[in-house]
Amino acid sequence: MNPKELVEIYGVEPKKSLGQNFLHDPNALDKIVATADITPEDAVLEVGPGTGALTTRLAQVAKRLVTVEVDDRLAPILESQLAPYSHIEIIWQDILQVDVAALFAPGPYVVVANLPYYITSAILRHLLESRHRPRRLVLMVQTEVAERIVAKPDEMSILAVSVQYYGKPRIATRLKPAAFWPRPDVDSAVLTIDTFAQPPVNVADERLFFQVVRAGFGQKRKQLKNALGSNLHLDSEQTASIFELAGLDGRRRAETLTLAEWAALTTACSQLN
Repeated sequence: MNPKELVEIYGVEPKKSLGQNFLHDPNALDKIVATADITPEDAVLEVGPGTGALTTRLAQVAKRLVTVEVDDRLAPILESQLAPYSHIEIIWQDILQVDVAALFAPGPYVVVANLPYYITSAILRHLLESRHRPRRLVLMVQTEVAERIVAKPDEMSILAVSVQYYGKPRIATRLKPAAFWPRPDVDSAVLTIDTFAQPPVNVADERLFFQVVRAGFGQKRKQLKNALGSNLHLDSEQTASIFELAGLDGRRRAETLTLAEWAALTTACSQLN
């Protein structure tokens, strides 16, 4: 039964405020499960199961499935759809309030999620900064967001730097609005992020690294030396010293830097007296 029929039967109106666009295309659902590449040892965390179309497919391959849904109006639908599966746990809570590490540590797990645009960045931070990160994330996001995440230097953003510090992202496939109900106004993409055991750059102080990155992007149209000086409250002598130590031209802009160059800036900042 498709999402439209289910919500009509149970009298549940999709909420735009929650970004509820339910994926129903069978080919797309199968593609997502295949992309997740779930092993017999994997547990799966599904964020935003909606009416359960993807959940039932995940249940057939996952050793354990935990699904987190903030909208408890969907309880009758999900409980009905998932009744045949005894290894599914439904948590009725905002994912940002869930201690994911406590649910899955120390074993491996995969995240599958249909993320609304307005909260994509916050959920990514919550999952990637967890003390026990998933080995892979498979996310349905707005195409524009996916393209920002996989960007290369000259088109980098704070979101791209943040994600690429923790894992390797790629766009697995793209989805047209017709794959969802109600139809969204934008195209979507299936984004995978394979997380690193260790970050790809050597950073002694992770908090300082992200502080420097945020400062650099804080005034994107400014030259990097001006953005860092202003946002880190450095005088011109300190700023010049940082760029000299890092071996970088302070006239560059934040979107042009590689992760290694951000790491060099962080190291230089840490050496200031």
